Amino acid sequence: MEQADIKDALRRRAVGFETDEVVEEYSVSDGEPVLVKRKVTKKAVPPDISAAKLLLESETPVAAWSDEQLAAEKERLLGLLRAEAK
Repeated sequence: MEQADIKDALRRRAVGFETDEVVEEYSVSDGEPVLVKRKVTKKAVPPDISAAKLLLESETPVAAWSDEQLAAEKERLLGLLRAEAK
């Protein structure tokens, strides 16, 4: 797992998310497992304050960003706003 993947997972955990919970029941017929029942439930995972705290503590303070980093972040945020406006 790469550092970016870990950071994304931490961010997802910090803000909460929805997932599908799958429960399957099997029976044995002629020596083979056969799916009898499958239940899929949407499950909401609430935000985790510990993950949010860890995420915020690991971020570099904006005051320490270089001009290039600030410009890149500005363009990224403007792009998100343009996409949302469409």
